[in-house]
Amino acid sequence: MDLSATPGSAPAPYPYPNSYAPPRYTFAETPVETTTRLRPVRPRHPARTVGAAACVVFGLGLIGGAVTGTWLTGDSSADAGTRTAYSEGRTAWHSVPVGTLFPATLKGDGAGPGATDRVWTRVAVAPDGTCAKGLDPLLLKTLRAVGCARMLRATYTDATNSSVVTVGMVFTEADTEGMRALSTRFTGQRLDGRADLMPRTYAPAGTVAAGFGDRQRASWTVHVLTEVPVVVFAVSGFADGREVAAPQPAAEAMAAGATTAVAQAGLGHEAKGVADRVERGLRMTVTELTEQPE
Repeated sequence: MDLSATPGSAPAPYPYPNSYAPPRYTFAETPVETTTRLRPVRPRHPARTVGAAACVVFGLGLIGGAVTGTWLTGDSSADAGTRTAYSEGRTAWHSVPVGTLFPATLKGDGAGPGATDRVWTRVAVAPDGTCAKGLDPLLLKTLRAVGCARMLRATYTDATNSSVVTVGMVFTEADTEGMRALSTRFTGQRLDGRADLMPRTYAPAGTVAAGFGDRQRASWTVHVLTEVPVVVFAVSGFADGREVAAPQPAAEAMAAGATTAVAQAGLGHEAKGVADRVERGLRMTVTELTEQPE
């Protein structure tokens, strides 16, 4: 497989040199919002306000009766306001700042080939949207069982600007059983290793990732979480825009003794490393939200 640079372009610096330290490049990140888009709030109407007040009075009476019933029966498990990993995780796409979900810098201690340390810098964050924008049709169809409420994506580059990674999160509409069923299907049928279920890239113009398209995808990972209703994915490639004839799933590219160009360039480690750290940050954020006092 020939993964050499395209004619007329300078070859990308080798990502993991031993004796040669490539020059460091700096670039301005594409401007992003501090938070993802929130749902609009409609203006109030006087008549509706009066009606709402009446409903509040009536509702308070119902709540009072429900509380009394709880005291009598001793059943405290019916608290609809209880924060759970699913209730908080499902709405994190618009309630948590973008900088928390996708930090400006990701540190990957021991995340590179040979347990080397890695650092990734965020290039840009895509506007939140539907799954149709970031998933191939077959992967979109596969995730249809859990529903796609929203999708967030961001693109990162490594310290040498020789590789790029798009990482994303699909916030689903499924419950625990639905997410477990999807996870079992991915594991049992090895769907995370199928190239026709590879996520798409996010390639903002004017950045180091501008040439990161479908044909530049080199390695990827897809992980279905079960403790929160989210699917985390990442796809990596060379920053110089070279095409990859035979993409390789991250698990295979990271395997001991792997000799493909994708594996030797560490692109499996790039996809897995970025995805793991974004996933870890999401877990921590959701845990903090569930532990906050009511």
